[in-house]
Amino acid sequence: MESYQRLIDVIAIENLQMRLENWLLTQVLVWSTLGQVGAILAALGLAYLLARPLRARLAAFVAREGADSPVVRGLAAVAWSLARSSLGLLFLLGAYTVALRFSWPSALLTTATNLIGAWIVIRLITRLIHNDFWSRVVALLAFAIATFNILGLLAPTIVWLDRIGFRLGDTRISALDMLRAAAELVLLLWLAVFVSRILEARVQRAPSLTPSLRVLTSKLIRFSLVALALVVALTSTGIDLTAFALFTGALGVGIGFGLQKPISNLISGLILLFDRSIKPGDVVELTDPADHTKQLFGWVTALNARYVSLTTRDGTEWLVPNEDLISRRVINWSYSHNRLRLLTPIGVSFDCDVRLAMQLAEEAARETPRVLRDPAPVCRLMGFGDSAVNLEMRFWIEDPANGVINVRSQVLLSLWEKFRANGIRTPLGHRDLHIKPDSALTIRLDGAPHPFVA
Repeated sequence: MESYQRLIDVIAIENLQMRLENWLLTQVLVWSTLGQVGAILAALGLAYLLARPLRARLAAFVAREGADSPVVRGLAAVAWSLARSSLGLLFLLGAYTVALRFSWPSALLTTATNLIGAWIVIRLITRLIHNDFWSRVVALLAFAIATFNILGLLAPTIVWLDRIGFRLGDTRISALDMLRAAAELVLLLWLAVFVSRILEARVQRAPSLTPSLRVLTSKLIRFSLVALALVVALTSTGIDLTAFALFTGALGVGIGFGLQKPISNLISGLILLFDRSIKPGDVVELTDPADHTKQLFGWVTALNARYVSLTTRDGTEWLVPNEDLISRRVINWSYSHNRLRLLTPIGVSFDCDVRLAMQLAEEAARETPRVLRDPAPVCRLMGFGDSAVNLEMRFWIEDPANGVINVRSQVLLSLWEKFRANGIRTPLGHRDLHIKPDSALTIRLDGAPHPFVA
């Protein structure tokens, strides 16, 4: 029993119990307090019962009068969300007025009226935040601070939080400093993201900037604003950032070894953005990583910090690391311009009109919609093969992103139809067998199963 009394101060607990009982009997369980509690409950109950028919009338009014007015719909949405609170505030103001008229106690009525009024103002302000989750979080935090202030507990709570803390080197950091820094960090990050979105939208509309430079400028703006927000939030707590110099240096060395590839891709991505060798919309061709004998063809859809998104003609989206585009050979068909010349070999028989065949080839190219008229398509005689006259059709297109094989197929199909209509034949592969007179070779043509017998 004595050890129990040494651990717990029984006398102090009994004194606290006596003070609590005295407070309940003299302050709470009295008619003045109970009457105010009843008035508050009655006001809130009436507000809850009348809010539903008020909302129904409001919805009917909006449907009848303001269905096509964004302003009316916005005001109706605000009134809808604050219907219960507004009615409760009106009833509490009425009860407070009656209490003042008859000189009744009204401390609880004043507190409840201030709390509901603060909640209405906070909800009106936080509706400017479009994200519903963050709007509610900010509203609850602001209402908690307003409640502490109305109840007279804000100043003692601030003093108590300032007493709790720890030391970091020569700097003392209290719980109040940490809460203030967290609030400032959230506010500054939100402001940085908001401002960066506005600036990025203006950068994307700038006609004097190339697509790659727009991407680079947007990323630099967002990174700079976020970094500035972090630095300001840390320095507001009184932390000397130079104390982290040694630690960040050692951490940077470790990260450099452990994240060599990601950092390499990040630096390569910045190089691509600076030199503008590859930009969104470019048509590129590079070696397939799975099969080095094949070429990968597609157009760039996005430039990211670690990789480039390359979409092929079959809809496959390749995520090519930025380092590969720096270290490997890449063909950019639209680097300085979008024009591309296609070379298409053609073979015709020796006994056909070669000049007519060349003329028909040029006509077939000119009649294809995607082939440019200037420079005009041309057909050249490249040489004489074993069994054909070798021609080469040369024509230009300016939209390689729409495909190369399809336009070449259209030209060849049109050329095939023109060749058949004009009697131009493509050669069939054959070989001539020359038998010398003194050869010991007997030829039998009597339908024997073995036509050639040595």
